[in-house]
Amino acid sequence: MRLTLDLTSGVPIYRQIRDAVVEGVAAGDLQPGEQLPTVRQLAGDLGINPMTVQKAYTLLKNEGLLVLDRRRGAHLTEMPGKRPDAAFQKKARLLLSEARAQGVAREALERLLQVEIEELYGKEETK
Repeated sequence: MRLTLDLTSGVPIYRQIRDAVVEGVAAGDLQPGEQLPTVRQLAGDLGINPMTVQKAYTLLKNEGLLVLDRRRGAHLTEMPGKRPDAAFQKKARLLLSEARAQGVAREALERLLQVEIEELYGKEETK
């Protein structure tokens, strides 16, 4: 797993790790069931504290994207097609609220979302 951190960013490192895994899954770079580096291995590769990686992995586990097993290590869950739940809907609403609060026009937001949907899902799935 290739991962680049922005140490000057205001985004905490554990969140950057979590986001990179989510984006990797969405892009198809990481596959369901795929083994991720151990906490110590990833921490060593990135030159960060293992507790930071553990926090990111725990967050992914709590979100249902990662399984942590002492024998098998960390691996991505097999993700069956699933409907968005209340927590996902709350995140989506918060994102839209942030865009509106920052003055993003509805049309611009719709275009941006359409571009992202097409990039992640492919044009054939958006019809």
